[in-house]
Amino acid sequence: MVLKELAPIVQDSEPLDLDEVSIPEPKSGEIRLKVSACGVCHTELDEIEGRTPPPRLPIILGHEVVGRVDKLGSGSTRFQLGDRVGVGWIHSSSGTKNENVDDSFVATGRDVNGGYAEYMTVPDAYAYPIPGLFSDEQAAPLLCAGGIGYRALKLTGVQDRQRLGLTGFGGSAHLVLQLARHLYPNIEIYVFARDQESCDFALSLGATWAGDTSHRAPHLLDAVIDTTPAWKPVVDALPNLRPGGRLVINAIRKEDQDKDYLTNIEYATHLWLEKEIKTVANITHDDIAEFLPIAAEVPIRAEVQTYKLEQANQALRELKAGRIRGAKVLQLTET
Repeated sequence: MVLKELAPIVQDSEPLDLDEVSIPEPKSGEIRLKVSACGVCHTELDEIEGRTPPPRLPIILGHEVVGRVDKLGSGSTRFQLGDRVGVGWIHSSSGTKNENVDDSFVATGRDVNGGYAEYMTVPDAYAYPIPGLFSDEQAAPLLCAGGIGYRALKLTGVQDRQRLGLTGFGGSAHLVLQLARHLYPNIEIYVFARDQESCDFALSLGATWAGDTSHRAPHLLDAVIDTTPAWKPVVDALPNLRPGGRLVINAIRKEDQDKDYLTNIEYATHLWLEKEIKTVANITHDDIAEFLPIAAEVPIRAEVQTYKLEQANQALRELKAGRIRGAKVLQLTET
């Protein structure tokens, strides 16, 4: 499914074209995957609508990829043919501790072709073994929504017996809730969502409390992770922080539709008393490599809706419209 031009996503949008392209050949140090599943992430909306545009068009999107190693490039010895591996947002980078913010960072499905296709290539250092207990479809959202959620959770600095807020309850937050409850058994988790179905879903997964994004939590929170594309939830989250609390914004880009809501910020209410705002920038190789074994320990159960590859436009339209329960995944082969 190929993106050939940037455009807003509306009710009848068909941003991607089903097309035949050449099967890619792995370069030195790369592997080729026969893709079996690829998650549909909100960042794809940012790419299509031009908030984080690909440097060239056409491009194949998709960065929550699961597949089998189909071919080895010269010098690639890390995997064997047939191994099941995953690929996330980081396609390649410097390999340093701060590779997520390095100028050499290359994003899967934006800077190079991604997983909305039957085949893709990736450096073997940026592919990850998938734990056996996950199906391909359950594993796909772990590669970005889960991995980036893990990074966001680390950046909060939250500890056991503290209070964590989650603003928005889609593909990432429903995984973070399960992760946080595993790592910190006595943590209290407060979820802010925009509909009752999402609140009920959060409570079913063990949330302490769930309410509308505009509501105040019954207690002040040590940290909040925001996973929404909007600005209003960011502003509404700040009064819920305790003095010295931290808001972590887990988004590559924010949309502009409600940007004027930022004018509602009052210094004394929203920012004073040493509150902090921190953003998540991309992801590192280590984040994904660390997270996948932990996800298997929990074990995290991703709630997924599956679509055929040629239904990618439908999945994107539903994501844009906010019709979300868990994660959306393109299924390329039966498992």
